[in-house]
Amino acid sequence: MKSIIRPCTEGDFVALYGIINEAAGAYRGVIPPDCWKEPYMSSEELRREIEEGVFFYGYEEEGELIGVGGIQHVQEVTLIRHMYVLLERQREGIGSKLLSFLRQRTARPVLIGTWADAGWAIRFYENNGFRLLPTAERDCLLRKYWSVPERQIWASVVLGDAVWFSLQPKG
Repeated sequence: MKSIIRPCTEGDFVALYGIINEAAGAYRGVIPPDCWKEPYMSSEELRREIEEGVFFYGYEEEGELIGVGGIQHVQEVTLIRHMYVLLERQREGIGSKLLSFLRQRTARPVLIGTWADAGWAIRFYENNGFRLLPTAERDCLLRKYWSVPERQIWASVVLGDAVWFSLQPKG
């Protein structure tokens, strides 16, 4: 099967929205109930994320998007945002390929936020070279680089790449 990773365009908006909301179904019943909503990400929220600088790439196979991920340059870091692969296509290495592709798009330290109770997501990022940051640092970073509600900060974790950790003071 021919697969490519390519920039998403306005013409991909409906597919992007669909993939995010279908794949985010995995969080239903896992994240705190007061953080869950239907749809998980509204079309208005997705448009706002794009307007605020999240640039999406899609993993396409045989002309169909089956995975998406975004990057956002904020101050001196790059955030990996909204990594989703259709549920029936997970565990095929698509997420790892997409994450690797996104990481090659920056020389900056990379940070990723995800839900603290989503153990599978944390393991995925750890298996791809990221490490969890301490809770106190998480709170500060989520307030500095992300625009998320206070309740979401409490229910999240942040992971950093090797570049992030290499730049932190020792001791």
